[in-house]
Amino acid sequence: MQNKKKRVHLISMGCDKNLADSEKTLGILVENGYEYCDDPSFSDVVIVNTCCFIRDAKTESVETLIEMADLKSERQKQGAKAPLLVVMGCMAERYKEEITETLPEVDVLIGTNSWQDIDEALCRALETGDKVASFRPISDNVFSEKPVKGRLITAGGHCSYLKIAEGCAKSCSYCIIPSLKGKYRSVPMEDLIEEAERLAESGVRELILVAQETTLYGTDLYGRKMLPELLRRLNAIEGIRWIRLMYCYPEEITDELIEAIRSLPKVLHYIDMPVQHASDHILRRMARATAHDEIIERIRRMREQIPDIVIRTSLISGFPGETDADHKILTEFVREVEFDRLGVFEYSREEGTRAAKFGHQVSAALKKKRRDEIMSIQHDIAGRKAAERIGQEFDVIIEGRMLDADAADIDAGSEGGNVYVGRTYMDAPEVDGLIYVNTGRKEYMTGDIIRARVTGAGEYDLTGELI
Repeated sequence: MQNKKKRVHLISMGCDKNLADSEKTLGILVENGYEYCDDPSFSDVVIVNTCCFIRDAKTESVETLIEMADLKSERQKQGAKAPLLVVMGCMAERYKEEITETLPEVDVLIGTNSWQDIDEALCRALETGDKVASFRPISDNVFSEKPVKGRLITAGGHCSYLKIAEGCAKSCSYCIIPSLKGKYRSVPMEDLIEEAERLAESGVRELILVAQETTLYGTDLYGRKMLPELLRRLNAIEGIRWIRLMYCYPEEITDELIEAIRSLPKVLHYIDMPVQHASDHILRRMARATAHDEIIERIRRMREQIPDIVIRTSLISGFPGETDADHKILTEFVREVEFDRLGVFEYSREEGTRAAKFGHQVSAALKKKRRDEIMSIQHDIAGRKAAERIGQEFDVIIEGRMLDADAADIDAGSEGGNVYVGRTYMDAPEVDGLIYVNTGRKEYMTGDIIRARVTGAGEYDLTGELI
């Protein structure tokens, strides 16, 4: 069925893995005759790709669904044709009955393993006017998604997330993901190379590798960890300039992977390595696979082999049973390791997880207090590290140009000239810092990579000048 005049708007919630699925979903629809629309008010179909990993993500998804349901109701009151409302992703998988009962405005539900059925589901809903639900089983052990050739990039065009696996092989006691996404399933390497080549041809310069855990890539398909080999093959693709690694579990970081990061010129000296805690007592309750000393050793090994590596991590404050002594171990760990980038989440008690049933739940006030203390320590570390960058030179990927009124407030623009917003290898999109570069009279396009010298440092961001 061709729907050349049907306009579709998609709101992607939560993680970058969701964003990759959202862009592929749009690609499928555009290939089948739909037209992308950036305003839900003028769309015939509105899709919300939801997230419910933690309470805040769930709340944001619910609020967005209510907003879109209200938009649909308002259009109906005005006598206008209301858009088809589609809910896909984690909330559709986890709360399908609740959504059906409480939001009658929802027309289509798509599970986490069923986004490739989006065109068929929309055709049925549009033709019949009936409610449609599409849910494939999530227990399959083999990656079943077919390559999408027409992926619609929404993250600026120069930067794209490459999802290399689906599901999770871990059993962390606080996490709902395995029950929503299924077992760990690697994307066949040839499919990834083809997708990366298409992205490069479309103008993508930075590839960001994502999965629930990137470091296990290939173990289910090839019988061993194949991330280093994947990096070698991606490194050979013409047009790709930067390759960034996210979601690397510490226990799976091998010497071979460290060597690949060190030696492959396009692989950035940056790694996102969520450790969650440093107290062995809490790590055991979390069912994490590493202990305090093992984490320290892996960090030492990476920094020894790659002195300029930037390490990002995430931590959880207030996990059930966390004592003052556990929290002290964590704060001392943060001071000792001096992570370059760090985020802290207050523990979210998620139904269906083992940790939700644990005794000694920590109060919300104490979770926040402990989080704030960790972030205060990290604030000082980050500020000092940023100041140490002054005078150093870096490649910078351009994200955009600042308006003159905004640029006037940036030190780098104090002598006039164009001021561009960019990122160095040290900064992943959305989660890390920025650098504001005065390029004088020279003008650049988003995605260009320039060379800049750091001239100033704030709490997290830098200012610089073109070399």
